Amino acid sequence: MFSTKLFNKRELLRTFSTSTQCLLPKADPRQAELMARSLPKRAPLEGVRDIVVVSSGKGGVGKTTTAVNLAVTLAGQGQNVGLLDGDIFGPSVPLMMNVAEVPLVDDRNRMVPPVNYGVKCLSMGLLVESGPVVWRGPLVMSAIQRLLKGAVWGPLDILVVDTPPGTGDVHLSLSQHVPLSGVLLVSTPQKAALEVTRKGAEMYRTLNVPLIGLVENMSHVICDNCEHKIELARNSTQEMAAELGVQVLARIPIEREGMHCGDAGTPFCLKFPESKFAQSYQSIAGKVIQFLENKRAQS
Repeated sequence: MFSTKLFNKRELLRTFSTSTQCLLPKADPRQAELMARSLPKRAPLEGVRDIVVVSSGKGGVGKTTTAVNLAVTLAGQGQNVGLLDGDIFGPSVPLMMNVAEVPLVDDRNRMVPPVNYGVKCLSMGLLVESGPVVWRGPLVMSAIQRLLKGAVWGPLDILVVDTPPGTGDVHLSLSQHVPLSGVLLVSTPQKAALEVTRKGAEMYRTLNVPLIGLVENMSHVICDNCEHKIELARNSTQEMAAELGVQVLARIPIEREGMHCGDAGTPFCLKFPESKFAQSYQSIAGKVIQFLENKRAQS
């Protein structure tokens, strides 16, 4: 049974305040062994078959745009999909998915993610007031744990997780708490973005999380009159993908209406389903599903 009232945001936030043991720097082998025992135990999410992380390492490359459009496209292909906003400090999923209501809470004190466009959504942006979240690492890790395991996600085929820039607390907490089925890398064709994306890929390889492939955002624009493709940067993406041993799943053009769709809370793929942008995400979604099916068959 779900609660019949909306809980106050402050009441929900209190559930994030759990005690967390800080790890000491430069631990010797014995300290490392003792600390490893206190790490959270990795366990599957109830009712969730696969968890796909959208990551880059670099900010401003379109991770949330990718996560949102991938989620709604997967839902359109018949998958039961959830979308978790892992960016604790700068959540954008509520705006881009047009979700604003505070989650209901069931009789087991689990949050019930609101649904829009056929996708279950959960974000810190639904739990805090308009001010900034000013937290240290332990609280961030506790928040990720609560968003993951303190919510009624199932039944889901795929949970898409949008992640913040960097290679820190959020990424480590995800890999420690739940088994991740794969990582979808996102980058622009600029060398500065690709080099940081490479570091993100190496981090997930270190954590034994497989790489699904690479999505190149903002790679080109297409002329409205002649449909000529105008490249915006020297294409180094393919070179880096080859070095990482992954495929470039799609090269996404810059679309004029993309920003307006995000601000209006209507995913571009839903508003312009016949566009090259939407066609690219149809292809990406198909490849993600195929990757997950192959992974399950091998295991």
